[in-house]
Formats: sequence, structure tokens, C-alpha cells
Amino acid sequence: MTLPYIVVVGGSYVGLNAAQQLASSLSDKFHVILTEKRSHFNHLFAFPRFSVAQGVQTQKAFIPYVPGAFVNCPPNSGTVLQARVTTIDSNAVQLDREVPLDGIIATGTSLVAPSNMISIDKQAGVAYLQDHAQNVARSSKIIVIGGGAVGVQIATDIKELYPAKCAELGVEIKLGSRVKLPLDGFYPTDGSVFDVELEDESSLKADHAIICTGQTPQSDIIKSLSPECINQNGFIQTSTTLQISDARYPNIFAIGDVAETGAHKAAKPGSKQAALVVRNIQHIISNEPLEEYILSEPPGIHLTLGIEKSIAFGNPIPGSSEPFTKHRIDGKLDMNIDAVWIRKGGGPESSL
Repeated sequence: MTLPYIVVVGGSYVGLNAAQQLASSLSDKFHVILTEKRSHFNHLFAFPRFSVAQGVQTQKAFIPYVPGAFVNCPPNSGTVLQARVTTIDSNAVQLDREVPLDGIIATGTSLVAPSNMISIDKQAGVAYLQDHAQNVARSSKIIVIGGGAVGVQIATDIKELYPAKCAELGVEIKLGSRVKLPLDGFYPTDGSVFDVELEDESSLKADHAIICTGQTPQSDIIKSLSPECINQNGFIQTSTTLQISDARYPNIFAIGDVAETGAHKAAKPGSKQAALVVRNIQHIISNEPLEEYILSEPPGIHLTLGIEKSIAFGNPIPGSSEPFTKHRIDGKLDMNIDAVWIRKGGGPESSL
């Protein structure tokens, strides 16, 4: 007997997590299809470091989905399709073929390279990161655009990896003005000096610029299905059960960075959302009331400050006025990429 499908759209951290939990819990009732446009799992947390550091195993930041994605799940419980979802309607997810619709949307957000890859295959991604690191190494005046987590991580990595340059140039912080990004989104990478223009009409000279300006939600496939589900910032609005906020589509859930759940955009709350959706699908099958997603902890972040140092920060927990802060000195240049490779089931050959 052919089992019906559950389709998970997007194979980054939260989508992969949800697909694995579904395959493990519902293998007797559904076959899980994980659709992902990229050929490999992209370990995004390593990209900022690998884009400026030389001498790391860049290829291990791109981990094959097969055999790792479903290796710990029941046999034949899940399939990875390298394909882009173009549209969703009430009956099907449109790829290069049609499959019945029971969907979880975990398409995440799009970042500007080098925080994310323009290419969808491993070889091109590895080459891009290695070329970018070489450009950083030979540049003498680097501007990091954006002071969020990725911007801070890249700036502190460069300062520590190339101390002679930073001792000569210093690290200057300019606040209170946005950069006028070029229309095509790209700055020269040939070593020539150019102007980075700001909205306050000032400009800064640079021979290399790294854009770290935050996330853009990848919600177009839901926007075409139900425009009213998309908020003014482009995120998918959900009900408390993590179904999309359009009652016509009770079998479509949205989780992770692309979803407006009230949680901060991070892997940890995303994994909790994935677990809740698995339980709610089981409740739907059993005709039981669905569970509601409850924020269980305040937003926090683990931020690297150079190669070895980092800081873990969390907002105050309910009933406390003090934030959580913990300084650590335990980092490694390669960010323990071997352990990530093994944990994600990369297999013995890192060139795959």
C-alpha cells in the first residue's frame, strides 16, 4: 500500500528537524518528503567564520542529505527531493511533479552572501567561501555593513585573524546611519578602492565590503496561496497551533525563521516548534484537540567574539530583572566542524 505524503518545504535546521521527527513518529501512516533546492545541508553557523578564515575544511560546511537526513529513522520513511517548490494550492505542492498536500513550511529566511550561498551546489559554495577568505586576507580596508550578530562575528574574526592589519587600521564603528547598498547588491572584489555611501550623505573608503544586513523571509509560496497570511514584514502569520492563519488550510503549518510565532529567530525555538507540529499532526489523525505553542524562555544568543572567546546572553527570565550573561573561552578556528559533520550524518567522504 502506498502511504500518503507529508511534505516539508525547506531543509535547513528546523525543516530537517521536523522531517526527521515526522519520519520517526509517523512512518506507519505517512511517507515524509523533504524538499530542498540546495544539494547539501548548509551549516550556516560556520559561513561567517569560513568566509574570512583560511586553513579550515570549508567543504565540511556542506553536508550531504543522503544518507544523513533519514539514516536514524525507520527504513523507507523519508525521501529528500532536491527541488524548488514553486507554488502551493489546496491539493498539491508544485515541484517538477505533483504530490498530495499535507505541508509544513520551514523555508526560513534569506541572508546576503557570505552568510548564505547564492549557489545551490556544494562545489560552487566551497569555492565562493574560499575565494572570499582570500579576498579578506589581501584587503587592507574592510567595511562590515550591519552590526547584528553576523556583523559582529565577522568583524571580531577579522580583527583576531589579521591583527597586524587591525593594529594599523583600528576598528572603527559608525552608528546612526544606514548604508546605501548598490542596486545590484554587490561591491567590487578586485582589490580596487571604492566608496561605500551612507544615507547621511557621507561615505567611507574600502577595498572590500561584507554585507551583514539581516534576514529576508522566504514566504512567497504562501503569499501566492494566502496573501492575508503574510504580515507587513513578510513573515507567515500562524495560529497558536502553528497552522498558518488561514482556516481554509488546516493541514499547512509554518515554523522556524519564516513564521511569525512570537519566538526569536533561532534554531532552539524552531526545534520546539517542530516537535509541537509533529504532535499536532498526530492529534489531527486521532481527531483530538491540538496543542498550542507557548513561549517557554526569553530570547537569547550565543555570539562568538573572535576565535576563542564568545558570550552567551539571554533576556531576563520572568520574575527577574537581570539578563543572563556567560563569557566563554573555548572556541576553535574550525568551530568544531568535524563534530557537526558526524552529527548530521555526513559519512566518511567529505567531498560528497
